[in-house]
Amino acid sequence: MIKLLPRYILSFILLVFLQVFILNNIQFSGYINPYIYVLFILVLPFETPKWFLLFIAFVLGLTVDLFSNTPGMHSSATVFMAFLRPYVLKVISPRDGYESETLPQLKHYGSAWFIRYSAILIFAHHLFLFYIEVFRLSEFFATLARVILSSLFTIILVLISQYFYRRDIKR
Repeated sequence: MIKLLPRYILSFILLVFLQVFILNNIQFSGYINPYIYVLFILVLPFETPKWFLLFIAFVLGLTVDLFSNTPGMHSSATVFMAFLRPYVLKVISPRDGYESETLPQLKHYGSAWFIRYSAILIFAHHLFLFYIEVFRLSEFFATLARVILSSLFTIILVLISQYFYRRDIKR
């Protein structure tokens, strides 16, 4: 993982930049808010220790919070997503387990596996984020519609980014 550190730092900066300066300014009728920065947590190596996964998720969410003026909302949602990640990976693991030297990406495990993996975690992130943002159940169905539409749009963006990331990088 040490030799991949520069790539992860660059990826962190790029995803936060895309989120803060481009995607935070996109809102389709108030119901679709894309959050591409969650891709960073999705593609971390399988061997990432749980404590480090939670720490990096907190730093990622806090960085987005600082630029978005949303005190703690993104950090808590991203930590929740990182907390669920090992359990989701265990539940949807292939029959033979995960191959060593691979990453949780579309090119390694196929589109069906990656869509299921990313959809579960992105939906959990968005559900947590939007309900903590609204913080009341009086708008339950409007918020649920926002969660579903934003999750679908974010999943599409994540899938598109996976198709752009075709290069095979040796670990």
